[in-house]
Amino acid sequence: MKKNLSKLNKVDLRDVWGHEAIDFTNWLAEQQNLDLLSEAIGIEVKLIQTEANVGRFNVDILAEEQGTGRKIIIENQLEDTNHDHLGKIITYASGYDAEVIVWIVRDYKEEHQKAVDWLNEHTDENISFFLIKVELWQIENSNPAPKFEVVVSPNEWAKAIKTSAVSGELTDTKLQQLEFWNKFKDFVRTTDSKIKLRTPRPQHWYNVSIGISDAHIALTINTRENLIGCEIYINRNRDLYDFLKEKQDIIEKEIGEKAEWSQAAIASMIKIKKEAPDVLNPIEAENYYKWLYDKTVLFQRVFGKYMREFKE
Repeated sequence: MKKNLSKLNKVDLRDVWGHEAIDFTNWLAEQQNLDLLSEAIGIEVKLIQTEANVGRFNVDILAEEQGTGRKIIIENQLEDTNHDHLGKIITYASGYDAEVIVWIVRDYKEEHQKAVDWLNEHTDENISFFLIKVELWQIENSNPAPKFEVVVSPNEWAKAIKTSAVSGELTDTKLQQLEFWNKFKDFVRTTDSKIKLRTPRPQHWYNVSIGISDAHIALTINTRENLIGCEIYINRNRDLYDFLKEKQDIIEKEIGEKAEWSQAAIASMIKIKKEAPDVLNPIEAENYYKWLYDKTVLFQRVFGKYMREFKE
């Protein structure tokens, strides 16, 4: 059967966002639009402030990574890249001690692409530079739809090698951790295209959003004790922890097992664990990926429900 197909038309950015600061920055600052950017870069972005002051300059958007609090700066440029904005992103990053720097542009010049690549290659694993090209597309007379194209992003594998070599840390362990989480992310993507996952890093934990800024899901691998874990990590909110603790019996019934409940001055945790002999062994890994994914979905459903109730 012959099907009629429509044609994609590219829309000029200025037809929709006439003024960079007033129109585009304010549009991007809406959480639903930051979520689109989050999906592109693999980092959950939560707004702190627009036009945040850095000396005599203003960064377009100051944000943070949900769950970790890492500072993020976003500089918008609805024109081609230039030296002025390249200097600005470095200035803004230093002014806010940001670890994630996002430069969004209409188009880019080769020298600026190479410069951002160079910055990623010559900074440690905690710093991430992104060069993003934004476009607008429509089908026939539909509303324009934004598209974020990642032109430059950090090579986490290369950064792990570089940082480990300099610091003398266990390079093999870090690389194995990074490989584990990368393959876990690939496994989830083949199962569930809706769940939001961030860019993996070379560490023994991997954070997943649960929908509020006060808490997140932390997945863990412990190679010394041969354990994998799934926990709710609550940051500086004892009231939330106490609210959940009052429902301990109901929650444990819904998740199907007893959990470890612990409260501390800064962070509180609710955790379940599973024995995982030779956790980094690729032969066994898929079983561990499935357990971690299943528990993530379960925790999002069960704890997410009560956290929304707490917020009401």
